Amino acid sequence: MACMQRVQKSVAVRGEQQVASAAAILPRLAAKPLLAGRPAVAEASSLLFVGRAARQQLKATAAPPAPASSSMPNKANTGRPRALISLSDKTNLDMLVKGLAELGIDIVSTGGTATAIQNAGVPCVKVEDVTGFPEMLDGRVKTLHPAVHGGILAVRDKPEHMAAIAQHNIGTIDLVIVNLYPFRKTVTAEPAPAFEVGVENIDIGGPAMIRAAAKNMAHVAVVVDPADYGELLQKLQSGGEEELGALRKRLAWKAFQHCSAYDAQVSEWLWGQVGSGPAPQMTVPLQLAQTLRYGENPHQPAAFYTDSSLREANAGGVATSVVHWGKEMSYNNYLDADAAYQCCCDYTEPTCVIVKHTNPCGIASRTDLREAYRLAVRADPISAFGGIVAFNRPVDAELAREIREFRSPQDNETRMFYEIVIAPSYTPEGLEVLKGKSKNLRILEAKPRAPSGTSLRQVAGGWLVQDADSLAPEGITFNCVSVAQPTEKQLEDLKFAWRAVKHVKSNAITIAKDGRLLGMGSGQPNRVNSVRIALEKSGAEVAGSVLASDAFFPFSWGDSVEIACKAGVAAIVHPGGSLRDQDAVDCCNKYGVVLLTTGVRHFRH
Repeated sequence: MACMQRVQKSVAVRGEQQVASAAAILPRLAAKPLLAGRPAVAEASSLLFVGRAARQQLKATAAPPAPASSSMPNKANTGRPRALISLSDKTNLDMLVKGLAELGIDIVSTGGTATAIQNAGVPCVKVEDVTGFPEMLDGRVKTLHPAVHGGILAVRDKPEHMAAIAQHNIGTIDLVIVNLYPFRKTVTAEPAPAFEVGVENIDIGGPAMIRAAAKNMAHVAVVVDPADYGELLQKLQSGGEEELGALRKRLAWKAFQHCSAYDAQVSEWLWGQVGSGPAPQMTVPLQLAQTLRYGENPHQPAAFYTDSSLREANAGGVATSVVHWGKEMSYNNYLDADAAYQCCCDYTEPTCVIVKHTNPCGIASRTDLREAYRLAVRADPISAFGGIVAFNRPVDAELAREIREFRSPQDNETRMFYEIVIAPSYTPEGLEVLKGKSKNLRILEAKPRAPSGTSLRQVAGGWLVQDADSLAPEGITFNCVSVAQPTEKQLEDLKFAWRAVKHVKSNAITIAKDGRLLGMGSGQPNRVNSVRIALEKSGAEVAGSVLASDAFFPFSWGDSVEIACKAGVAAIVHPGGSLRDQDAVDCCNKYGVVLLTTGVRHFRH
């Protein structure tokens, strides 16, 4: 008993000394409460004030902590506001802790974060000195303790809560600044880590603290993003209670969303380890990248999000592109750029693709990309004007100059206008030349990405999920079902046209020759009209060309197949599978046209 009395006396004296120390440190800060719902006079550990008047009130009303019902030590229970900091991402940590110290806020921290804070010259108390327990179980248990969670979750204006934590010598924790183990980075590394490594990178204590602080948003501020440190410090120093309350609520929303995204990634990884087929439940973590001016039309608000799913890690594509130049991207720009780049990256040869309204209107493959670009424009110069130009090889100065100076084949005078140029990279000289074309031309650089991964599409009240159409001609067997056999050159062109047709909206027809698109028909409710449009665009060059259809021909005589044969098409490829497939064979045999089937359909809706 005498020993206990001496401990209590020592705690009381130390508490008075620390309150006096706080008064000496903060002579210049304006007085104001930082947390809502605090009583005007309360136990010292339940107050969070800065400023001269607040310090005077704190000194006048501070009392030593109530006698503990246990022997649990709590070295940080000083009566001053406390922040608990535990970070994997230590970006801007120096700025944060120095700002908190200037505000007279004590810091409690864990492991490597505590070491980093001390190295910054800012004192902090280790969490084990608050809990009275060392870190346990290889770090699995650090902060899972009533001295931490009681301090976070206590409702400051509930006397029974304050009495309960006082009974156990628990001080309040007023700021929780935590981010989580880098799970996504760990499990998407190459080579893939062992299952046990992934499991050990599932954070437990961090989400528990974040959720606890977010739930008690009326009294506790929780920060999970280093980008919010500056605003937090500014509001703590000069914001009013209304501003601080609004900030706490917004940070709480962000905290719950942060945990939700983290849990979605853990769930995705674990299903990939133990599950098969579609997951019974799925959450897709999205990160706002840009608020757009509008959607497809000016009356539709819109935004662009990047996908933080594990399956998208290092996958490339338009979502992670760098915009080097030009106006901000629009909703339609993203759709068109994605269609152009996926089509272009689907080709293995050096290729240029031009897209308008998500449909390729020009495609050409050549060793010389300048020639590929010119041929792609000539396929449909009217549609190419105002379109998106994509390359699957770097853009150098010569190619950039060709893009900048090329005149429309319509009149050989008008410079071609484009919304976007996208490529895997640019030489410094090429980038500067291309910038000279227009101040509005958007110049994008993106990691190459052919169709791959999982495709999600929304319908009213639900989502459709499928694997992307990544099947390339190299993975397909082309069966000749006609008397006439394809030449090697015709087979190359048929594969070129077949690769193109899967990027055209159904009903889709592509006509090609010599590694370039001559014409395409897209989006027609009936296939024969798509054939007529593709033939019209091909013009006189149709003689000796090849034609690809994304689905079988339901009719042949007097319909799609015969119309194509009469126009001069030399070879046709389609999936086959119609009840009238033999009609297509007989028709092609009559006109001496090659007919191939693939057994693969490429619908695109």
